Amino acid sequence: MSLGRAHNLLYNILRERFNLLSRIAQDCYREALAIARSWLRNPRRGNIPKVKTLRMRLARGSGYRLKEGCVEIVGGIKLRIIGWDKRYDQYESREARLIYRNGELYLMVSKKIPKPAKYTPRGILAVDINERFIVVGNTEFEQRFETAVEGALHYKRLAEKLQKRYSSTRYNAWLRRRGVRERIRSFHKKAKNIIEDWAKKISYRIAMLAKQNQLAIAREDLTNLIENLRELPRDHKVALLMLSYRKLSFWIDWQAEKHGAPAIIVDPKRTSTTCPRCRGRLKENGYRVLKCPKCGFEADRDTVAVLNIEKRALSKMGDL
Repeated sequence: MSLGRAHNLLYNILRERFNLLSRIAQDCYREALAIARSWLRNPRRGNIPKVKTLRMRLARGSGYRLKEGCVEIVGGIKLRIIGWDKRYDQYESREARLIYRNGELYLMVSKKIPKPAKYTPRGILAVDINERFIVVGNTEFEQRFETAVEGALHYKRLAEKLQKRYSSTRYNAWLRRRGVRERIRSFHKKAKNIIEDWAKKISYRIAMLAKQNQLAIAREDLTNLIENLRELPRDHKVALLMLSYRKLSFWIDWQAEKHGAPAIIVDPKRTSTTCPRCRGRLKENGYRVLKCPKCGFEADRDTVAVLNIEKRALSKMGDL
């Protein structure tokens, strides 16, 4: 549906039935249209989307304005700002969203920040991801960062333990005590927040490492990873799903774009089992150690993946 058609269908209803101001009515159907489009673009769309939190889209100037430590909203509402991130004051403000959450109002203002010019890379910073470590490096150096999976799994197990205990027919408390269900939700939310926070911080460190050394960031294309997890043991599969490759990949790409680091995505097929020297098939020679029977190359599985990712990315670097 186009913006013009949404205006024709909803503008008069919002103005007359709900007695909304003109600007607020327009912001209402613009927000609804944005939610609907996001749902329609999702190939795995589920139920019809519903607004779970009170929110309102505000256009800059006509919908809101910032003045003397306060935000003035269309309709005569004036709210005092108790804190904001001053790092972005120099950039132009755009539209905003006013969100009501846990008894507090949050104004999320979009800023127009110019993209930094991408530098010409002198080499590749390869990124290999597994449930225990994020390994970054190339033929010259290598660094390992521990993941936050164990911390997140701790709260996930606590939630599952409570759920299993109180879902039994012996416990009527599951039906009448909301505190148990809230506790379970809080554990799941804690696990999700741990991974989200870690993904943001580790992606920033990777982007800064690439920028300082003038390297392009290369990672594997893990879009169809979920299809390859079905045959793995349950614990291993749960750890990988908890790590959320998709979210981590998003933040790595976002930080690379923000700091002007070129990004290259390579085919993940056999990056951990192919010899980076002679392209032969590696064989296990101990725990997570692989050896090539042809040329004698031997290294840790993660190191092998980093070297192969670097090699494949170098072949694509001319397209940047």
